[in-house]
Amino acid sequence: MPAMKSVGIAGVAAEAAPLEGYAQAAQPEKVEFKETQGETGTDESDQVRAQVRHHGAVGDAELRTIPTGDIHPNPRQPREVFDEDDMDELVASIAEVGVLQPIVVRPVEGPSPFELVMGERRWRASQRAGLAEIPAIVRHTADTDLLRDALLENLHRSQLNPLEEAAAYEQLLEDFNCTQEELSSRIGRSRPQITNTLRLLRLPPLVQRRVASGVLSAGHARALLALVDPAEMERLAQKVVSEGLSVRATEELVSLQDGVRQVKPKSRAPRSDRHERLDYLANSLTDRLDTTVKITLGARKGKIAIDFASVDDLNRIMGLIDQSGANSARA
Repeated sequence: MPAMKSVGIAGVAAEAAPLEGYAQAAQPEKVEFKETQGETGTDESDQVRAQVRHHGAVGDAELRTIPTGDIHPNPRQPREVFDEDDMDELVASIAEVGVLQPIVVRPVEGPSPFELVMGERRWRASQRAGLAEIPAIVRHTADTDLLRDALLENLHRSQLNPLEEAAAYEQLLEDFNCTQEELSSRIGRSRPQITNTLRLLRLPPLVQRRVASGVLSAGHARALLALVDPAEMERLAQKVVSEGLSVRATEELVSLQDGVRQVKPKSRAPRSDRHERLDYLANSLTDRLDTTVKITLGARKGKIAIDFASVDDLNRIMGLIDQSGANSARA
């Protein structure tokens, strides 16, 4: 099992290149193309697609044109919500220029000979655009890999809402009968990110619906999880939405409530106020970045170490840092 990397902020960029092999190893073996109409994929994807067109197959993958009615959706597709505006744009694009990137299907027994593995939006949009056939890469995919492949496709495109992501993690843990650490290695997501996302399943249904619809962010929801009473979570969630409170303001609001979960502190030697402050900052960064952050203070200088599981995970973390910096500049 690959070990999780830990680097200081100054070394983040330098550590990215050696992890390219790890990131590739963490992905399922698949032929994948970008979903946006008219865009060109990576050099590797272009080469694979060219080989498929020239030779007809790459490994167990074969490029074919399949009637749209011969395909049924993946029943374990983690994504449940499709943005209608985005779908309308995709339908218009497909109606004008056709499907530029093939979907991925697997042969199955049943009323429909093929089951979707990747590309449900393209398939649905093709049906709405009136296409009778669609280009598809046919490959054999095991049942145990079906949810994983669909999850990774959506995660890499940031198309899952936090609740869909949490439900998919829970299903994968059950399917693989593995620990969160083992799942982290399989899908290239850090263990703290998986843990924090799974916590969202403890929210009451009303708050879950707000998170799924995008009205409430995952950061707001995690702050509310410090409360014990589900009714209080729902009340504060309504207050957060109606008043447009930030995550920091939500955390402060929650800390003022009576029914807050008390975390039993570990017995340890007394620490100075400075170290207590550093612990607080490290915990805050851990929660905001969905990964382990450690801050150490030496005699002459300090160090911040941020864990990441893959290059994709590193890019996600850097995006959060950039977004936080932009928000601070506007404030």
